[in-house]
Amino acid sequence: MTNPKEALFWSIAFPGFGQFNNGKYLKGLLFITLEIIVNVKAHFNEIIRLSFNGEIENAIAQANYQWLMFYPCLYLFAMWDSFRDAGGGTERHSFFPFVMTAYFVTVGCIYSSSFKLFGTLLGPVWLPILCVIPGLIVGTAIRIILQKRVRQES
Repeated sequence: MTNPKEALFWSIAFPGFGQFNNGKYLKGLLFITLEIIVNVKAHFNEIIRLSFNGEIENAIAQANYQWLMFYPCLYLFAMWDSFRDAGGGTERHSFFPFVMTAYFVTVGCIYSSSFKLFGTLLGPVWLPILCVIPGLIVGTAIRIILQKRVRQES
């Protein structure tokens, strides 16, 4: 069995790589295929390029939001799946940080074409990235609260 953190980091690098690291080749191939399809259909690489060059309005115009909305859930599910398959997250409710991060990043995608921070439009890359932080915080808090409740009941 591989190290859960190693599997997680491979999935962060590219969805499906963590599954390959765990020896789950068919599942890994599925995640890689889905990532490529969603990436191409959403124009995600072009959105990233434009965002890194400060062309936020062009990034918003290039984004296919109907496809972009799939990306956070696919990405974070692949991360959780590889982490769990490698033996991580064995305690109850360990999935909450992943689920809540996917939720918050998806909401960030929804509002990315209009949300401004300090008068600056953040766009479809920067706002979703910022939404990772509250997603992890809320998901971890929910996990801790539920684990305490389970311990009190036993």
